[in-house]
Parts: sequence; C-alpha cells; structure tokens
Amino acid sequence: MRERTYFTYIVASKSKTLYIGVTGDLMRRVFEHKHKAYPGFTARYNCNRLVWFQRFSEVSAAIQREKELKGWTRAKKIVLVEAENPTWEDLSEGWYAQSVQVQTPGKADPSLR
Repeated sequence: MRERTYFTYIVASKSKTLYIGVTGDLMRRVFEHKHKAYPGFTARYNCNRLVWFQRFSEVSAAIQREKELKGWTRAKKIVLVEAENPTWEDLSEGWYAQSVQVQTPGKADPSLR
C-alpha cells in the first residue's frame, strides 16, 4: 500500500493577500489556483503564488494544521511565511511547462532579430 502525502499550504497574491488550504495533490491544486479553475476567494484576489507549505502523512493532521493557521492573526501568518520564505518567492516556480507560443507563418520571432 502506497503512503499518501497531504499538504497544508498558503498561496498569496502579489499584494500579500493570503489563502490557506489543504490538499492531497499540491501540484494540481496550485495549478488550479494559478489558472483560476474555480471561482471564489483565490480567483477574485489573484492568490496564485505558493509561499508556504507543510507535508503530512495523515489527512487529519493536515486539516488540524489548516484550522490552526486559519485561527492565527494575519501578523502571525506573515511571520510563519517569512521564517521560511523571506522574499515571498513563488515556491511553485518552474513546476509547470512554459506555454508554447504559436508563430504566424512568414513572421519572424522577434527574439531572433
């Protein structure tokens, strides 16, 4: 039997609006946030940058941590993020293939000039 991994995570907008969630598939869930797959808070406030996450082997522990963090003050959440990610870098940067640009026939790529 394969052991599952669960995550409690924080995504943020560029203006540092925070969203806390829990998932069993962090790559998929962050992709959904980035592409606004579902309407709601993260889509409305453009929370699409993964700034913090923690792994768990039990879903109940991940959910408990999510509830704990949601009860914290904003200031305490910011201290948590900055302790591990002081520059608020998107931790998912490079996880997904870059989109391919389609060239119009007969037009040269401007980067080749």
